[in-house]
Amino acid sequence: MPVNLSIKNAPDEVVERLRQRAKRHHRSLQGEMLAILEDATRADGRITVEELVRRNRALGISTPDEATQWIREDRDR
Repeated sequence: MPVNLSIKNAPDEVVERLRQRAKRHHRSLQGEMLAILEDATRADGRITVEELVRRNRALGISTPDEATQWIREDRDR
């Protein structure tokens, strides 16, 4: 069952940066906070295909060759 979480006394500067980040990712403030929590709590360090697609889009990778190169570089690290 989902649980409601809240953050009290968040500094205005932090909230504004979070709003900007949510805007860049086309998410609500709540959606961005959930995405951050999901990333932070991923136990094995692996990412899903959906996360890889999201990261590729955020990096502006648009061709298969660029994506292949990025995946290989990430894998080799």
